Amino acid sequence: MSTSTTIGVLAVQGDVREHLHALQACGAHAVPVRRPEELAPLHGLVVPGGESTTMDKLVRAFGLQEPLRERIADGLPVYGSCAGMIMLADRVLDGRPDQQTLGGLDITVRRNAFGRQVDSFEGEVHVEGLDAPYHAVFIRAPWVEETGPGVRVLSRVEGGPAAGRIVAVTQGALLATSFHPEVTGDTRVHRLFVQIVRSRS
Repeated sequence: MSTSTTIGVLAVQGDVREHLHALQACGAHAVPVRRPEELAPLHGLVVPGGESTTMDKLVRAFGLQEPLRERIADGLPVYGSCAGMIMLADRVLDGRPDQQTLGGLDITVRRNAFGRQVDSFEGEVHVEGLDAPYHAVFIRAPWVEETGPGVRVLSRVEGGPAAGRIVAVTQGALLATSFHPEVTGDTRVHRLFVQIVRSRS
């Protein structure tokens, strides 16, 4: 893939380095993003996992909220993992009363849906668009409670008490997963996102 594809990783909090490495492994030019002016050259953006309420506060403190909302509304491809899924959701359950999101995905997510840190787990999931099951890592992960008519479900939990819960979705140029592909060494989800970015460039 051409390195002319520039994808930013929102670098205010979370698994920034891991996403940068995964994107670079997919042939993209990956750069950290902390300031509004760094959004201009981007063909795509990753919003990493972390803590969604902290991320929300830092995005506002860095003056990034409105510029990000504008770029998303203009069609910038964005991938959100775990807390990034929450940041892209239009509606959040079990959030703080003052919590805000960037929005763009017509979904309702539930924060920490799988439980606390101690309840984190790993498991195989099938993801539409990938050629084989994906070993997913869930860390204080959200799940999607409801989707709007324009949202396509890409993956659900298979087996266990959370069987059937939605853990990956896409809508337009936006992609989101409940799990953390950046910690697995399997770059297929990142490659899927890079393909979305390149198709929109």
